[in-house]
Amino acid sequence: MKNLILASIVLATISCTSNVKEAPNMPGAYFMTSQTINDGKKDTKYTDLKQLKIYTDSFMMYTQVNPGDSVSSFGVGAYTADTGTVTEYVKYSASDSTINSSPRTFTLNITKTPEGYTQVIPDISIDTQKIKLTEEYQSVSKAQKTPLDGVWKETNSFIVKGNDTTKNNRTQYKAFYAGYFMYGHTFKDSANRNFTGIGFGTFTMDGDNKMKEVDLNSTYSIAVGQSFMIDIEMNGADNYKQTIVNADSSKSVEYYERLKK
Repeated sequence: MKNLILASIVLATISCTSNVKEAPNMPGAYFMTSQTINDGKKDTKYTDLKQLKIYTDSFMMYTQVNPGDSVSSFGVGAYTADTGTVTEYVKYSASDSTINSSPRTFTLNITKTPEGYTQVIPDISIDTQKIKLTEEYQSVSKAQKTPLDGVWKETNSFIVKGNDTTKNNRTQYKAFYAGYFMYGHTFKDSANRNFTGIGFGTFTMDGDNKMKEVDLNSTYSIAVGQSFMIDIEMNGADNYKQTIVNADSSKSVEYYERLKK
């Protein structure tokens, strides 16, 4: 009888332990495979949006483009993981002509799957309407580590063509992790309206000072499927400069600073 009681206690302990959710391990690169919106009456599922999401050890960034009309969005910020949840502290986001630089916090219910994970935000406002947002993701992470891994903010950028230098007036963020990169930026277009542009794809280092980016999806259709060779100059661990020589021999020069908590 004593042995039976002890065995029952052990089985009960194992059962309770197995039901405890752990903090999800999020670092990696993920493609969104579906997005479902529930307005309280019905589910509407979307599978045509192109979205990549990157989690580093401390930061997250996502970029999205609708292939039908090239309308784009992105968001960037820090995050923490707890039991079955991820809390994202978004510091900057944009969608089409709407920019939000006010800090916001979102709590995501996370369920890990064999393919990647599912995230659910039970109560989020979109266009003043409260909805339940469910997104499914597939992991595409590669076993690749580089000095660029992390999330960065552009501090200065310009285009040099002959003797002329033209400064870019924009806000831009960029992320690298697990073999993937993404960027998102906002600026005023020729009609003085806010514009959001994004791009994402794979990247590989060629030595310490060169990088190859392959653009998989972008706001700019001319860039999709293209490869770009980029010169890299690291300035310590938290700053770098990148230079692209364009087809017309002009140079695009960008300076970045790593985001830190």
